Amino acid sequence: MPTAANLLAIMPFPDIDPIAFSIGPLAIHWYGLAYVAGILLGWAYARRLAANDSLWPGNTSPMTKTQLDDFIVWAALGVVLGGRLGYIFFYDLSAVLRDPIRAVEIWNGGMSFHGGLTGTTIAMIIFARRNAIPIWSLFDIVAAVVPFGLLFGRIANFINGELWGRLTDVPWAVVFPTGGPFARHPSQLYEAGLEGIVLLLVLAALVYGMHALKSPGFITGVFVCGYALSRIFVEFFREPDAQLGYLLGTNWLTMGMVLSSPMILLGLWAILRARRQTAPQL
Repeated sequence: MPTAANLLAIMPFPDIDPIAFSIGPLAIHWYGLAYVAGILLGWAYARRLAANDSLWPGNTSPMTKTQLDDFIVWAALGVVLGGRLGYIFFYDLSAVLRDPIRAVEIWNGGMSFHGGLTGTTIAMIIFARRNAIPIWSLFDIVAAVVPFGLLFGRIANFINGELWGRLTDVPWAVVFPTGGPFARHPSQLYEAGLEGIVLLLVLAALVYGMHALKSPGFITGVFVCGYALSRIFVEFFREPDAQLGYLLGTNWLTMGMVLSSPMILLGLWAILRARRQTAPQL
C-alpha cells in the first residue's frame, strides 16, 4: 500500500490539452485523431499485406486493394457504433436508461473494445459474403492491423486523463486530474505497450516469419488470445469503472476480466481450427 510519503512524492500528470487544435468553433480532440491515425495506419498496413500474394494460401491474395479500400468505411462504422453500444450495455446501461440522451454523450464514458470488436466482426461477415471473400482471411488481415488502433487509442486515454490505474507507489506513478491527489498506475500506457506494440510485433513476426496467413484463422486466434491475456493482466493495475466497481464482492474481479476471459477459449479454438484445416492429410 502507498504511504503518505510516497503520495507526496509523485509525478504530476503532464498538462496536455485534450483538444489538439481548433478550427474556428470546431475543436479537434486527440481522441478523435487517435481513431483516425489508427484506422489510416491499419489501412496502409492491410494494403501492404493484401498486395503480397506470397503471404496467402495458394500464393494468391484473398482480396484486392479496391475491396480493402471499400471495407474501411464498414470497419469504421463497426468500430464506432459497436464500441459505443458496447460501452452502454456493458458499463453504463442503468445511467442511459435514466437519461437516454447520455447514449450520444461520448464524453460520459467512451468506447468499449469488446463492443467495437463485435461491431467490426459483424461488418466483416456481411462484407465478406457480399464480396465473395474468404471470411477467415478477412478476419486475419483485420486482426493483424488492429493493434495500431489499440496503441493510439490507449495513448489518447492517457492524454485525456481517463481509465487510470489503481493506487501505487511505483516511481513512474502519475497523479491524474480526475483521480484525486493520489499516485496511480498509468495503466493506459501499459495497455498501449502490450495490446499495441507487443501484439503488433508478435503478429508481424508470425505473418512474415512463419507465413501464418497461409493458415486462415491462425492470426485471428493469436490476436484474440493475445489481447485477452494482455487486458486481463493490465486489469490488475487498472481502476475499475466507478459505476461498476469490483464484481462478485471481490477486490480484484472486473468487467474487463469477465469480458476477456471467454476470448482466450475462442482464440485457442480459432488457432486449433486453423492448424487442423492446413495440416497435411495422411
